[in-house]
Order: sequence, then C-alpha cells, then structure tokens
Amino acid sequence: MAPNTIGFRITHRAMRGDTRRLARTMDGIAAGDERADAARLKAIATFATKLCAGIHHHHKAEDDVLWPVIVRSAGAEVDLTDLTDDHTQLDPLLDEITQAAGRLGQDPAAAKRLARTLGILADLLDEHIEEEERLLFPIIEKYVSETDWHRVETEVRKGGDTAFDLPRIAQYARPDELAELRRAAGPVLGALIAVFSRGHRRRQRLIFGSL
Repeated sequence: MAPNTIGFRITHRAMRGDTRRLARTMDGIAAGDERADAARLKAIATFATKLCAGIHHHHKAEDDVLWPVIVRSAGAEVDLTDLTDDHTQLDPLLDEITQAAGRLGQDPAAAKRLARTLGILADLLDEHIEEEERLLFPIIEKYVSETDWHRVETEVRKGGDTAFDLPRIAQYARPDELAELRRAAGPVLGALIAVFSRGHRRRQRLIFGSL
C-alpha cells in the first residue's frame, strides 16, 4: 500500500488557514476597524506564538527526516532545492512574527508589524505548500515505503503541541478525513480531541469571534 498523506494534508491546511485568518484579523485590528482589549491581544499573541512554533517544528522535521527519506527512496526523481530555500526564508519571518506578538499591547507599532508579517507568511505558505503537495506527494506515494512513512510521521509528531494541534486537526479535517483518522487511531483520539477542543473553542471565539 502507498503511504497515506492525509495527516500532512490536514496539517498543511490548518497552517495555511490559521495564518491567513490571523493575518486578516490583525489587519482589522491594526487599521482600527476591530476592537481588541488586553484579553484578546494576549490570546492573539499566544496563538501566533504557538502557530509559529508549530510551523517551525513541521518544516524542520521535513528537512531533517522527510527530505532524506525522499532522496533515498526516489533519488534523481526529485529536486528539493526550491522547497529547502523556502524553509530557509521561513525562520527569520517566524522569529519576527513571534517578536511582534510578544509586543502586542505594549508597542503601538506591534499590531501593524504583526499584520504585515503574517500576511507575508500566509502568501509564502500558500505558494510553498501547494508546490510541495503538487511535486512531492505523488513521489512519496510512489516511492516511499509504508515503514519509512510511518517513521516520518512518528518523528513529526515528536515535539509537537498536542493540546494546540489536535483540535485544529479536527477543525480543518473534512468529516470523511476525521472518520478515517479515528478509525486508524482508535477511541483515544476522539477522547483527546473532546478534552482539548473546549479550550480551543473558547480561544477561537475570543480571537476570531467564532470557529
């Protein structure tokens, strides 16, 4: 059987969706079109920081684990240069977003800086992920063994923030995808999603007004 890339696809969707959504929210706040009290700004800062940490963890795991597996499995069939260059651009941008988020409510310029850098990140993620899925996923499904793919997924999960990541997976997965994940992971997955989703929904309402 070919590797199942559903987990990566949903994670990519969550990263893109949350970054774009947060960028639009910060555009409104920076322009004065939306009000943001101290509690909302604190929730935004925490969310942006965790989002950046998750994106960094994901692309570092790709660099350190997935890319070597693909090269070993597919060899001359793949050129990772452009995707690796994108990853190099991400780190300073993620750092800038995290720093701006930490200054919300203290530095009047932080909201505009955060809105601008989140917009840049959203555009970069859209382009990068679309290219990665178009070029690499067919190669993964054709050349990478199930054993190697399982090892990649295990390594990617290590160091992740389960309380932050799981409810977002549930939010962005289609019903059929979520059902597939539940079948593969067993009842524990549903229980963990239920536990973590309560806090997630409260934070989403505070930051965005809704899920």
